Amino acid sequence: MNMYDPPHPGEIIKGLWLDPMGASITDAAHAMGVSRKTLSKIVNGRGRVTPEIALRLSITLGSSPESWLGHQAAFDLWHLEQHRGELHALPLVTPA
Repeated sequence: MNMYDPPHPGEIIKGLWLDPMGASITDAAHAMGVSRKTLSKIVNGRGRVTPEIALRLSITLGSSPESWLGHQAAFDLWHLEQHRGELHALPLVTPA
């Protein structure tokens, strides 16, 4: 388990790509071929990076689709781990 709260992929998009490039969400959404609303949700932490979005980010901004999905998975897993006990999941025990 990671011991820190990883950033949402939207923070990475904004902080490492859009802001340094001086690009707006509208500019990036247009380049990605998605609506401004779709990208805005992700950048503002209310949307998720899906495999399709990961590929579009890879083409538009760089990095691999796998890295974009990895950022989303790390974020999701860390937040799920905070509520692990609420899952009511148990190890499978088979009869000997």
